[in-house]
Amino acid sequence: MTSAPSRQAQEPPSPRPGPRPKPAPPSGAPIRVTGAQSLVRSLEAVGCEVVFGIPGGTILPAYDPLLDSTKVRHILVRHEQGAGHAATGYAQATGKVGVCMATSGPGATNLVTPLADAHMDSVPVVAITGQQTRALIGTDAFQEADICGITMPITKHNFLVTDPAEIPRAIAEAFHLASTGRPGPVLVDIPKDVLQETTSFSWPPELRLPGYRPTTRPHGKQVREAAKLIVGARRPVLYVGGGVIKADAHAELLRLAEETGIPVVTTLMARGAFPDSHPQHYGMPGMHGTVAAVAAMQKSDLLVALGARFDDRVTGQLSTFAPDAQIVHADIDPAEISKNRRADVPIVGDCKEIITELIDAVRTEKENRAKPVDLSEWIKTLDDIRGTFPLGYDWPEDGTLSPQYVIERIGQLSPSDTIYTAGVGQHQMWAAQFIKYENPRTWINSGGLGTMGYAVPAAMGIKAGMPDQVCWAIDGDGCFQMTNQELATCAIEGIPVKIAVINNGNLGMVRQWQNLFYGERYSNTDLGTHKHRIPDFKLLAEALGCVGLRAESRDEVDAVIQQALEINDRPVVIDFVVGKDAQVWPMVAAGTGNSEIMAARGIRPLFDEDL
Repeated sequence: MTSAPSRQAQEPPSPRPGPRPKPAPPSGAPIRVTGAQSLVRSLEAVGCEVVFGIPGGTILPAYDPLLDSTKVRHILVRHEQGAGHAATGYAQATGKVGVCMATSGPGATNLVTPLADAHMDSVPVVAITGQQTRALIGTDAFQEADICGITMPITKHNFLVTDPAEIPRAIAEAFHLASTGRPGPVLVDIPKDVLQETTSFSWPPELRLPGYRPTTRPHGKQVREAAKLIVGARRPVLYVGGGVIKADAHAELLRLAEETGIPVVTTLMARGAFPDSHPQHYGMPGMHGTVAAVAAMQKSDLLVALGARFDDRVTGQLSTFAPDAQIVHADIDPAEISKNRRADVPIVGDCKEIITELIDAVRTEKENRAKPVDLSEWIKTLDDIRGTFPLGYDWPEDGTLSPQYVIERIGQLSPSDTIYTAGVGQHQMWAAQFIKYENPRTWINSGGLGTMGYAVPAAMGIKAGMPDQVCWAIDGDGCFQMTNQELATCAIEGIPVKIAVINNGNLGMVRQWQNLFYGERYSNTDLGTHKHRIPDFKLLAEALGCVGLRAESRDEVDAVIQQALEINDRPVVIDFVVGKDAQVWPMVAAGTGNSEIMAARGIRPLFDEDL
């Protein structure tokens, strides 16, 4: 087995014992199995519940013992990209490691996009791929691809297993690497003859990851320095990223916010980490964030970044971002600290542990301070901005259906524990803006990579992992046409997802940019789903084994949503035919600073003096 561990470590969770053969050997004694049987036993032992995949030539040996497993469910997808996104959705919703499987060559390369997606959003995924036999590696054999080399930049780590005896250790290490430190995708590539060869199996294996020791406990001095800045700041902001959700630190975040009274903003990946209904929450910052959230960060004198990475979609033009703010940057990954913005106080560690220690340190600092800083003027300023520039939308002048209204009503009519996912584009931003998120892991989307086609397979993975919760995929007509074949998988496997297609007839976000920045020259963004109804999404849904519904007017919206909520024995697709010219506001145009945020078209940018 070749390996070169990267990033960080802690003690692995106690694995569940694998199934014993009959008659049972002495406890812990190795048994003789094929490499493929060893792989399946290893997956059972690490607690894998479901694998999304497609069999093919080189991975085929693994599929034979998989048929006999009573612990691992296999879901036969229609495309390997769907398997990868389903594994990501499963992982994001459950907090467990998602698993996908593919054969060599094109099967493996079809996983590249979902692996890159999981890498950007720090999602724990293990991909298992077949490979050509050891003797043929490097000969350009049929369906051979150097998937380890291809995925090296987009995985946390990857393995090529060349000895069947190393399979248990490779799987154990892959799950450990994927789920500890900064989570991420790990690939395990296994040649066909390694899967066929006879070997011994014993569990648990010894992990050998020299140099992999992620820091989870923060440095006490750095925490105390951060507490001093927090207690002394006059315009502080808690800038919350997806790392808070990954660390299950939402309860601690709420305690810190209420202890300090500091305003909170949550990034696209952190929606639900802090309740939308809380008065200290000022919304999502960034390119399509609320004016109040953008203003809070831009005018702050202290940003406390928790599990966030100062992404360009949040900062806008980096040189003009939050010019007066000192930075406390807390993250599990030391490589993120000061990568984009220099941190005055860097803290490396797990967000749950950092915030817990920060609460105690802030209390101590407040006790030692003669007079606390009064934040009332800062809060009033932000409240005034929030009141002046609330999120909202206008109904289309041509009488067509408002997409924002559709999404808003889905959020209002669905149960409080509903999980939402989205594709990428306008509908994604509206879903982030107009649905209220009170709990973590209820908003799941492709943030860093921005992968169109993410929603349907991700919803499949979410529902497979959380079968008792309603799952809505808010999708666009462009995204939906990339991966909707996975609805056939959902129908056959009994995974009753609900899909809302926001059908505006166009690649909406691209059309918006053409409208604003390319003189309304709409080059190749008309999809024909309005003009020609090609495809007819209602009929397509029915062809894929789903219930197909349609709404074209405001009066029809609530009825079809209620109808969809009452159907729980098969997938439901609603074709919401909406206006083609709705746009996402507010907006910070690419390459501009956050002080130039526009509340709507025709309204001049809100320059620094306005904020």
